[in-house]
Amino acid sequence: MTGIKEETPTLPEGWLHVDALDIEAQGVARKPDGKVVFIDGALPTELVSATTIRKKNNWEQANLTAIHRESSQRVRPGCPNFGLHAGACGGCKMQHLHVNSQVAIKQRVLEDNLWHLGKVKAETILRPIEGPAWGYRDRARLSVRYVHKKGAVLVGFHERKSRYVADMKVCPILPPAVNAMLVPLRELIGSMDARETCPQIEVACGEGVVALVLRHLEPLSDADKDRLRAFAAAHADVGVQWWLQPKGPDTVRLMDEAAQLSYSLPDFGIVMPFKPTDFTQVNPHINRVLVARALRLLAVQPGERVIDWFCGLGNFTLPLATQASEVLGIEGSETLVARSRENLRGNGERRARQGLPPLAPTNFVARNLFEMTPELLTADGVADRWLIDPPREGAFALSKALADLHLQPELRNGWVPPKRIVYVSCNPATLARDAGLLVHQAGYRCTAAGVVNMFPHTAHVESIAVFDLA
Repeated sequence: MTGIKEETPTLPEGWLHVDALDIEAQGVARKPDGKVVFIDGALPTELVSATTIRKKNNWEQANLTAIHRESSQRVRPGCPNFGLHAGACGGCKMQHLHVNSQVAIKQRVLEDNLWHLGKVKAETILRPIEGPAWGYRDRARLSVRYVHKKGAVLVGFHERKSRYVADMKVCPILPPAVNAMLVPLRELIGSMDARETCPQIEVACGEGVVALVLRHLEPLSDADKDRLRAFAAAHADVGVQWWLQPKGPDTVRLMDEAAQLSYSLPDFGIVMPFKPTDFTQVNPHINRVLVARALRLLAVQPGERVIDWFCGLGNFTLPLATQASEVLGIEGSETLVARSRENLRGNGERRARQGLPPLAPTNFVARNLFEMTPELLTADGVADRWLIDPPREGAFALSKALADLHLQPELRNGWVPPKRIVYVSCNPATLARDAGLLVHQAGYRCTAAGVVNMFPHTAHVESIAVFDLA
């Protein structure tokens, strides 16, 4: 948690001074007896009253009831679905806080995690990576529910602390074209025979394409498929295409022939095809800047070999292939590796047609990266630089194997560690844990770290850190 602490006079009975904001965007205050109170909707420096809704021995949880002195960083939320009231949308918990302050708090969360969990301090704090605060979310999973009492369909996110779907007609964090579809989607599903057996619509936007993945628990009638086609035709200007998902993610299929879904990394001349259920970054604006920043920090030199750990579809691997002499991408899924190879081949052919320089020799392999050992690590050969982009679980096994090789030189057999590692993280706690291993057991210094505001208005903290061999 982080915030601004200051001396305060004796307060009227029941008033609380908010000292900090925790990672769940709750204000943190203390009662006169020292007991911590977490207050939904309160901001640092504010004087508030709150009603306790949950009590434990050392802390309480409370709802904000009055603000007696308002923070200078409090702003009017940009979405009508935001709030503490019943029925409010459960997303975007930080909308009431100025976006610059959101970023500052995330930076402090990163620094606090690095120090308290990993006993690591970055030598340099990087400037935050920021982008549009609204209309940024190119991927979303919308819940769908037919409400008998209302005789209507709801399409949107869940209510705060509830399994119910919020009654929302707009969502300003979605791209404008998708935001404008929320009410038409409600009307569409409401007109279908299958309105009670379609629980979800997943949205994935590419360049000039809006893919809508309809989860349906029963086979769709021909009439319903025609309704979907009519909807796509009515929204042809934004490239709507329907994908059907009768069961798990592996069953997703394009309903009718349509344009390919892709995003581009223009700084590197790379185009990345993907499927709507693939993992890609939700914020394309930030992703472009993040890839460029990561490669600039990695500072690949001519003739160097690079390994991209947790490479996914090749979001970093293919841009790296425009700079390094050889690249190895490693991922835990054979399916993803096959898709990465397709993307590599497609980009190579496209670059040849356009007269662009060819990509460096690049290979993709599948390996369980949560069961890494020193033997497996050395078998991948020497690389001058690493890029690590793990899921929320982090890269503990990889970091531990690297630490074991540092502490037991006899295991190396001529292998040498990378001179620089750039670590892209979606969880500051696991980054801090792995940073502790790299710095205290693997012989590295944390030379830089900073936040990436991939999800404005939410408490989610993405970050990037640089480790140099000491």
